[in-house]
Amino acid sequence: MKFPKLKLSKTKERKTESMTVLEHLGELRSRIIKSAIAIVVGSIVAYFFYNQALSFFTQPYCNLTGKSGCALYVTGPIDGFALRVKMSGYGGIFLASPVILWQLWRFITPGLHPREKKYAVPFVLSSLVLFTGGALVAYYIFPHALNFLQSAGGRELKQIYTPSSYLNLIIVLMVAFGVSFEFPVLLVALEIAGVVTPKKLASYRRWAIVGIVAIAAVLIPSSDPFSLFAMAIPLIVFYELAIIIGRILTRKPKSVKATADMG
Repeated sequence: MKFPKLKLSKTKERKTESMTVLEHLGELRSRIIKSAIAIVVGSIVAYFFYNQALSFFTQPYCNLTGKSGCALYVTGPIDGFALRVKMSGYGGIFLASPVILWQLWRFITPGLHPREKKYAVPFVLSSLVLFTGGALVAYYIFPHALNFLQSAGGRELKQIYTPSSYLNLIIVLMVAFGVSFEFPVLLVALEIAGVVTPKKLASYRRWAIVGIVAIAAVLIPSSDPFSLFAMAIPLIVFYELAIIIGRILTRKPKSVKATADMG
């Protein structure tokens, strides 16, 4: 006796396509909970590697002073523990970033068209690479920025840094560079979406250079010329690369172009 086969896949597919607002909110909550768990686990791991992380961030200061025993000074009895908890939270977000991006990807995937899904993975990977590259650029130019800030006050001033003031500056600078290096990803996305064309971007080149320098001056927390040029010059190069990549990705096949000309 043969039983009729149940086509569950199509039913499940139709159910996914016809999800209600409450079901979407439930799925969003599930993704957020999983991301939060990943951050907590990452923070616990980062807590035990606190000394290594602190050594990494203070290395530019040590390189500048030329002292092996360079130190940051706390002014309260609980400042050290509070700093460790704060650094563990930052480390947890960093370690959990692949899980967070995966959960975000799984949430938005059902609403994407096949063409958009094709570009999604390259965009995510390039965003991670560019953000990391920008953060590393900020890390390596930070000694020059710190030296400029120290010399600006005069030789009579002796610097004693607290962990919060020092770490806030270097972390914010790294994040600012990382975010700014996402600039070409945004431009290419706008070109693919048809919001702007490579020809338009090329015609706005002069104004774009002026705008990039102005925005870089606003984004840089240290306000030093080394960081300004270290951010502005790559962004100008990225602007030109975005135009070239946009021309390649938006170029129509010859068959399509010939059909359009005949029409």
